[in-house]
Parts: sequence; structure tokens; C-alpha cells
Amino acid sequence: MKLIRFLDKNGEKILSLWLYLFIVVVIFNEVLRRFVLSYSSLWGEETARYSFIYMVWIGASMAVKDRLHIRISIIIDHFGNRMQNFFSALASLLGVALAVIAFRYSMEPFLLSIKYQSVTDGLRIVQAWYLFAVPFGFTLITIRLCQALMEDVHRMVRNQPPKLREKLFS
Repeated sequence: MKLIRFLDKNGEKILSLWLYLFIVVVIFNEVLRRFVLSYSSLWGEETARYSFIYMVWIGASMAVKDRLHIRISIIIDHFGNRMQNFFSALASLLGVALAVIAFRYSMEPFLLSIKYQSVTDGLRIVQAWYLFAVPFGFTLITIRLCQALMEDVHRMVRNQPPKLREKLFS
């Protein structure tokens, strides 16, 4: 249970850190190879690009978890706690619906890549590994939105103030 709580709290941060570290090392290696040795590898640019795509989707999940995604709440802030939590829960519910639809449509290219064994241009690796980044990201986003929805409903029932989030502009 401690491991699950730890991963729930820090999983995306750890994955992002390792992916970012991998990208930095690979790009540094490629710059050295290209400008010092006048030779570049086939795998460097491609793996860094796809690692960046995974990192972006994990970052989107982190933004949803911390409620740092864009919201326009100028009108909602004038309501009481229960209504603010209601609107937040509604936004989370709509987000879940959108994420589920996006997940469904992002699975098609992934499944087609598995079916036809399409490969990447450089490394000739099955492209499904990289196309899986989008459904993986939407899965993480859906989990985080469901957690936010449950928290909002809990706060709404107890008439607690909504979870404060960082404001971009004051």
C-alpha cells in the first residue's frame, strides 16, 4: 500500500525526471558526436524525440493532478463552496469524457501499428511502442481526473472550500 501511495504521489515526477535525464544525455552525446567526431548516430535523435513525447503526456497528467491546467474561474469564484466544488466536479467529469474519447481514437493508430508491424524510419523498431504514448498519457489523465472528481464530490458533500490551485494571473 505504501508503494501505491508513493507512486500516486511521485510516479509522474520520477518518470519525467528519468526521461528528461535520458534526453539531455542523448542530445549531449549527439552534439559531441556530430561536432567533435563528425559522426552522428541513427538512434539518438529518434529516441530523444519519442522520449520527449512521453514526457509531454506525463507532464499533462501532472498538470491535471496538481490542477494547473487552464481554467477560467472569474465567475465561479463568486459562488459558495458547494457550487465551486460542483463546477469543479463538472469540469472533471467533462474532462474524463473527453479523455476517454481521445483514448479511444488514439488506440486506433496504436493497434494498426501492431497489426501491420509498422516500424520507425531510423531504428526499424515497431512504431507501436512510440504510438502508445498518447493512450498512455490519456490513461494517466483519466486516472487523475477521476481522483479530482472524487475529491470534488467529497468536498461538495461536506461543504468544504474547494482545493486551491495556483493562479496564473492575480
